[in-house]
Amino acid sequence: MFSETHSDSQRADRILASIRREEARPGRGLLKIFFGMAPGVGKTCAMLEAAIQAADKGVQVIIGVAESHGREDTMRLIGRLPRLPMKKMVYRGVEMEEFDLEEALRVKPQLILVDELAHTNVPGMRHRKRYQDVEDLLAAGIDVYTTLNVQHLESRSDTVHDITAAPVQETVPDSVLAEADCIQLVDITPDQLRTRLREGKVYSAPQASAALDHFFKESNLTALRELALRIVAEKVDHELTEVRTISGDRSIWRSGERLMVAVGPSPFSARLVRWTRRMAYALNAPWIALSVDTGVPLPPEQQQRLDANLELARRLGAEVIVMPGSDLAETLLRMAFLRNVSQIVVGKPQESYLWGLVRPISLVDKLVKGSDQIDIYVVPAASGPGRNRWKSWHRKTEKDGRDYWLAAGVTAAVTGAGLLVSAFTGYFAPGFLYLAGVVGLGFFIRSRWAMLLAAALSVLLWNLLFIPPVMTFKIERLEDALMCFFFFLVALSTGRLTSRLRIREREEREREKKTNALFLYSRAIGSASDVPSLISVAAGQISQIMGVRLAVMTPEGGGGKLRLWETGGEYAMDEKEWSVAVWCMEHRRPAGRFTDTIPVAEGFYLPMMSGERCMGVLGVRPEEGECLTAGQKDLLESMGAQLAMALEREELRAERARTRLMEESEKLHRSLLDSVSHEFKTPLAVIEGGCEKLAGRAASAPEEREEYGEILLAARRLRRLVKNLLDVSRLESGALKPKLDWCDLGDVIEGALAATREARRNYPVSVSLPPDYPLVKADFSLMEQVLVNLLLNACVHTPEGTSVTLQGGADPVRGQVWLDIHDMGPGIPPERAETIFERFRTTRPGGLGLGLPIVRGFMEAQRGAVSLVPVSAGTCFRLVLPLVEHDSVPEE
Repeated sequence: MFSETHSDSQRADRILASIRREEARPGRGLLKIFFGMAPGVGKTCAMLEAAIQAADKGVQVIIGVAESHGREDTMRLIGRLPRLPMKKMVYRGVEMEEFDLEEALRVKPQLILVDELAHTNVPGMRHRKRYQDVEDLLAAGIDVYTTLNVQHLESRSDTVHDITAAPVQETVPDSVLAEADCIQLVDITPDQLRTRLREGKVYSAPQASAALDHFFKESNLTALRELALRIVAEKVDHELTEVRTISGDRSIWRSGERLMVAVGPSPFSARLVRWTRRMAYALNAPWIALSVDTGVPLPPEQQQRLDANLELARRLGAEVIVMPGSDLAETLLRMAFLRNVSQIVVGKPQESYLWGLVRPISLVDKLVKGSDQIDIYVVPAASGPGRNRWKSWHRKTEKDGRDYWLAAGVTAAVTGAGLLVSAFTGYFAPGFLYLAGVVGLGFFIRSRWAMLLAAALSVLLWNLLFIPPVMTFKIERLEDALMCFFFFLVALSTGRLTSRLRIREREEREREKKTNALFLYSRAIGSASDVPSLISVAAGQISQIMGVRLAVMTPEGGGGKLRLWETGGEYAMDEKEWSVAVWCMEHRRPAGRFTDTIPVAEGFYLPMMSGERCMGVLGVRPEEGECLTAGQKDLLESMGAQLAMALEREELRAERARTRLMEESEKLHRSLLDSVSHEFKTPLAVIEGGCEKLAGRAASAPEEREEYGEILLAARRLRRLVKNLLDVSRLESGALKPKLDWCDLGDVIEGALAATREARRNYPVSVSLPPDYPLVKADFSLMEQVLVNLLLNACVHTPEGTSVTLQGGADPVRGQVWLDIHDMGPGIPPERAETIFERFRTTRPGGLGLGLPIVRGFMEAQRGAVSLVPVSAGTCFRLVLPLVEHDSVPEE
């Protein structure tokens, strides 16, 4: 069990509770899930104990479903709470009990207990799955306690199958767990669970023995326990991140360890990534690999190394983040506080003693100064020849040679201008010119050393050429010395500040460019009217933004086939490129160029993911010699995800249009069927009446009388067909409203026998009802029609002379009254037993297959059921109605 004693957890609970109170939908109930690794850990008992505590506090609690499985301790707890009656259902001849959702919504308690959330309901219930019943309860404002095992989560069912080799038949969407207001982990050790199993507290002895050797092996339970713990930990972690984001708290809550490593283009970053992975594995903690994009383009060699380092971190299980920022330390700390990182890993600076005296404050120093509660790990580089900072500085000066030449040239130009001006204004004016030159240089150069050179040259030349005594570095007046000193500081700081503002401006322009590109892209794909225009617009926007050749491929048919859409660009696909695209689609991972999967391909292929679905593949080919940076890949992935969601939206829109068309077609079909059926009734009545009169007049002509009799028989059969069509239309439209009243099934049987006297002339019928056969609450006319359809069905599908038996009885224990209609015909083949109650399923030529579906619809409308009962010979249908107690029967 979890015991929340840490102050951070309590603080998170308080903040999260306040957030949920503010964001809760009015009138919606709260959902609490008792979560466990396997059956038998005690979830139902924990749920019942929590409900009893709530009832003791005055909460109205009722048990909707609570499975005891014969356990005495569970049954004792169930007996302490009021229980909702279960709904009786018959399925395949077996009576089953299900949760009565309608009764629960009518009673509407404050809190209801619904055990086994992943349960599949019997056909005929309102919903197919029990978690859908729970959603209706929550929508009605009822709080729900329920239970769930880890193997029933949809996303973990395959993992559980791999662990236990046991198929998982019933699953629940992960969204149910994500939307739960509270999850309580009910946890015991594998040894304790196996002991409970041996003692018969989970399964009976034969089942327990087999379970111990299969699903409940100690290794399986250990793995399932870890899986359950991880799921709950992930849920808590997501809630904690949500709380910190909303509350804006910059303190570190030590509710769990989380590491972050700074990744750059240095070869040493790969060693940092591996070191962090080992540390995270030892602590069993998540970790983040952060790369800071300063906006300065990297050389191709360094860019490839950075991408390789990030890909290594991704392969080792890190969450890779590329974040813009000009200050590496500030960006690292900002992300650490945002994601509640407890430990930051950086590399140890390699420098000589002299360099340490003159260099500015290092990254490690900045992190230590601003880390507050965060631990900083400084990892040394691998053993080898030390890095010479002076040589590195020399190489950097060679790389930034343009900045130095520009600084020297501007300083020389300002010196010339100062010499011309000093003859008229004195030595103060050249000083201002030098200051303006240094400030102006800040708009054009990035190197701080070039700025330092410009400021130092300006001070020295001003002193040498303009401040008396001229042509010496000697300064006689204290005011001039102070002026030179402060001039140097002002020039250096102003120039540096100008340079940094320029860098920030360039970063903001790049960020604005990307944001504007995403905005235009989103607006463009949002205005597309169909799939071809959507793909064409999206491909054009991505090609323009990224500057690459693009291909869009979507699934077509089955067998992993892809369709290449025309996007207005040249993108050749050979057999190798197609195979890479298909692999990307099937495995939902990037492949091709710039990856470790078939890197010899010419294109980079990225799956377009919308949630768990892959809607297609993007193929990208940069220009010759160029590569995709990590930031470009992230941007491409975001655009692909937006395109995937747009494609899914179009697919849903088309599906909605098809559904609306089918509904309108079905509505027209029902209206036409109803109209035609009603129009048939009057002519059929005229035909029947005319045939009866003509048959009476032709008493002296046997041939004519026989012909009129056949016409009359056909008219009556057509009238029954029209009546069946009308009944089907009433059932589908919901217009059928049974009038339930006390009925004697003996009278119903007599009426049905009278109505079918002509049809069953050659079929002997026997009725066997007990003397104490109870009255039932039913609709007399509907029950009579049910029996008429079953009797006619027996006459049609059995040879003449076949006997039919009607036998009834009552079951007070189950609360049922039943009536069997048993014929001794050829019977129903087993392969058809599952489909006989479906519409238009018939093996008789000329039949429509509506009789049995109507029987089922009429029985369900009266809260009853009909089923096929297995018998040794013939066919037996059982009608079941609820046994309702009554005080007295009125005298006739």
